[in-house]
Amino acid sequence: MHSGSCHCGAVRFTAQGEFDQVIECNCSHCSRKGLLLWFVPRASFEVVSGEDSLTTYTFNKHVIDHRFCATCGCQPFSFGRAPDGAEMAAVNVRCIEGIELDSVKRVPVNGREF
Repeated sequence: MHSGSCHCGAVRFTAQGEFDQVIECNCSHCSRKGLLLWFVPRASFEVVSGEDSLTTYTFNKHVIDHRFCATCGCQPFSFGRAPDGAEMAAVNVRCIEGIELDSVKRVPVNGREF
């Protein structure tokens, strides 16, 4: 189980599972924010506190709910669907406590083409 939060701590979450790599997407949104994403089934993700502090941003095809804290502006996660239709959470691993980012393999994804 991994725990994380936005910058100010108003939004806290948990995500269950293990990862050895993250997605580093080059789309305009992810690259500007520096997001490093780990995808988990929506059932393995829980907003522990601060649901009322979250707001949503969508762009392009409006299929991903980019959730961010209205107080500090940090985007700890997003909600969307996998290609097979399964509900997913895209966790920004930069917001998970205790992660050594240098030890995590980054897999580049060409999101500019989508």
